[in-house]
Amino acid sequence: MSMPTQGSGLDSGYHPDAGAPHTASEVKNSSLGDLMRQVTTDLSTLMRQEVELAKAEIRQEGKKAGKAAGLFGGAGFGGYMVALFVSIAVWQFLDNVMDSGLAALIVAVVWAVVAAVFYSMAKKNAQHVRGLKQTNDSVQRIPDALKPHPEGVTR
Repeated sequence: MSMPTQGSGLDSGYHPDAGAPHTASEVKNSSLGDLMRQVTTDLSTLMRQEVELAKAEIRQEGKKAGKAAGLFGGAGFGGYMVALFVSIAVWQFLDNVMDSGLAALIVAVVWAVVAAVFYSMAKKNAQHVRGLKQTNDSVQRIPDALKPHPEGVTR
């Protein structure tokens, strides 16, 4: 058995994607079942849109974070090389005061410059990673959309 609806209600011209607000008289002439169906449809659409927005933002921000992580990795490797060559340089200075130790120290200085360049590039890229700003703002507005408005029915 199906329940009869009162008047034309929300079915006359309502399209969830259109986003057209309804007047109080349209809502008054609709059955509770129609109203609940529209609410659940709208909430379902809203949740799907939020998930898609989150996915898009994660992909976009993930690329930035991946690039920054790679550059930090390069800076870490450069730092490792600095420690290695400084250690070899100190050892060479102790073993042979000038010849091979000075060469090892020069190589260590070159690796220190490379590490500094990688670190500054990584730091600059990491500052552009901003998280899921649009999704966070949008999700925070959902509770406001579910609260009744005193001036009548609006969307």
